[in-house]
Amino acid sequence: MKLTYPALWLTAFALGACAMQNEMPQPREGAKLFADNCTACHGFRADEEAVLIGGQTAPNLSRISARNGGEFPRAAVLSQIDGFSRGSHAGEVMPEFGAELTGPLVPVDIDGTLTPTPRPLAALLAYLEDIQE
Repeated sequence: MKLTYPALWLTAFALGACAMQNEMPQPREGAKLFADNCTACHGFRADEEAVLIGGQTAPNLSRISARNGGEFPRAAVLSQIDGFSRGSHAGEVMPEFGAELTGPLVPVDIDGTLTPTPRPLAALLAYLEDIQE
């Protein structure tokens, strides 16, 4: 089968798009998701400690690493965003975002293990890791 120039271009574009979807997202992709979903409680720069309903405080997300001895706890952050770690704690104010953050899976390095993670969730992780002070 002989491929024409447009067919070759489309094939190359499709392969490139597939490869890009399998790579870890860049912080810029997560910044958009953060702006759309998180700024009401955490501020535009993720550095506010706003008092929420019930007196709880939304933490400063630019200091996650500082609160964890200089290490960014990827697994804990993913679990907090997704809602997995909260279980049925009635006192949690942060909504569970797991159902909203679905999409193609990308490999995220969690303590040396590549873990399939929905791309939007991985994008938020990349953004939060990038903004650490």
